[in-house]
Amino acid sequence: MRTAYSVETVRAAERALMARLPEGALMQRAAAGLAAACAELLGRVYGSRVVLLVGSGDNGGDALYAGARLARRGAGVTAVLLTPGRAHGGGLAALRRAGGAVAPADGAGPVEELLLRADLVVDGIVGIGGKGGLRPDAERLAGVVARSRAAVVAVDLPSGVDADTGEVRGAALRADLTVTFGTYKPGLLVDPAREYAGVVRLVDIGLAPPPADAVLQALQHADVDRLLPVPTGESDKYRRGVVGIAAGSARYPGAAVLAVSGALRGGAGAVRYVGPAGDAVIARFPETLVSDAGPARAGRVQAWVVGPGAGDDAQTVSEVLEADVPVLLDADGLRLAERDAVRRRTAPTLMTPHAGEAAALLGVRREEVEGARLAAVRELAAAYRATVLLKGSTTLVADSAGGPVRVNATGTPWLATAGSGDVLSGLAGSLLAAGLGAADAGSAAAYLHGLAGRFAADGAPTGAHDVASHIPEAWRDVRG
Repeated sequence: MRTAYSVETVRAAERALMARLPEGALMQRAAAGLAAACAELLGRVYGSRVVLLVGSGDNGGDALYAGARLARRGAGVTAVLLTPGRAHGGGLAALRRAGGAVAPADGAGPVEELLLRADLVVDGIVGIGGKGGLRPDAERLAGVVARSRAAVVAVDLPSGVDADTGEVRGAALRADLTVTFGTYKPGLLVDPAREYAGVVRLVDIGLAPPPADAVLQALQHADVDRLLPVPTGESDKYRRGVVGIAAGSARYPGAAVLAVSGALRGGAGAVRYVGPAGDAVIARFPETLVSDAGPARAGRVQAWVVGPGAGDDAQTVSEVLEADVPVLLDADGLRLAERDAVRRRTAPTLMTPHAGEAAALLGVRREEVEGARLAAVRELAAAYRATVLLKGSTTLVADSAGGPVRVNATGTPWLATAGSGDVLSGLAGSLLAAGLGAADAGSAAAYLHGLAGRFAADGAPTGAHDVASHIPEAWRDVRG
């Protein structure tokens, strides 16, 4: 599992480690890892042209010491100082001893030429404590870097993004590779900041923040493998769980079919469908148990999925919310559910909005949710006293009780296709029925769904039905 920590926690861990190490040792560890990553990216260090963009903080010091290592290997290294009087003294001296050059950032013409001719640019402008976008002088340099052909390596975090929230409030520098030290920072895993980080490489420098202080978790194959239900010799369809799907309408029968397709591949022993699209469902999936008697009289279920393609059927949504089993609310169900009805439930509730639906529930603009995804998912979970899975470029899962937010590491932009969310709802509902808690069901479903999307697309457009059909392949891949 990848874990990310707040800036405050990282700094406390750094202080504790520096108290046990010789002065400067921690920065030398970071610089060694940074230099190794830069050398690997360059391929051939000798004769390469490297430009360091150096601010006043420790990130600038890391860049200078790493630049000195590259200079000793034959690279032509120039440090561009954005705050010449406040650059790290030891790092600056080390670079000069190694044969590196120094240039002030206000030499616009020469600096622009350096950047346009560079093979590699190292972003050491702003550290993890930076807030807001880049200042004008740094923004000007970032614009030149964007026009160059140089590879860009960010030191710990791309300058201009918020380490704690993943927000980008102004101009920021885009990296091809971010070399981060000790532990991940939330902004490296959550969009929109994640989009600026490129590939993220973690360098171990000996930090040991308390696991309980993690604010973000990204599950990996092994973590999801431990969550997935596996039948035993004594299992039958009821012991494995029955998931109820209350979805679809005369206008949107396909939503019911797609939700059922995800549910059938999610580990539950049986799927009950309730709604007006029974004929379409049974034609495609004859193993489905179909009823038109309404949720309360459909028969035994261990979890419900309600809302995909439901139109304006508020009665069905209300009836499902009264059930004393886990409920997944999606699509129209999110709009039709009364907040108080969700808040007073005692059984788990999992809500799965996309950014537009989350914005409507919070009474804000969609852009506000997309720009501050971490804050939005936490706020929505607290407001509804539910677990919330916020779909999008980075899918987040937050529990109303607090604790680390889960961020999904799988997926592909090709998943942005009609019906994909219906498949996810059915899959997550099936995992709920199989006995997983709401956060685990949402996290595991998002992970499998993302993998299935990758396998289905394979670099080309795909449809929701293809994503559903690749869930077994994703499951097998996770089980290894």
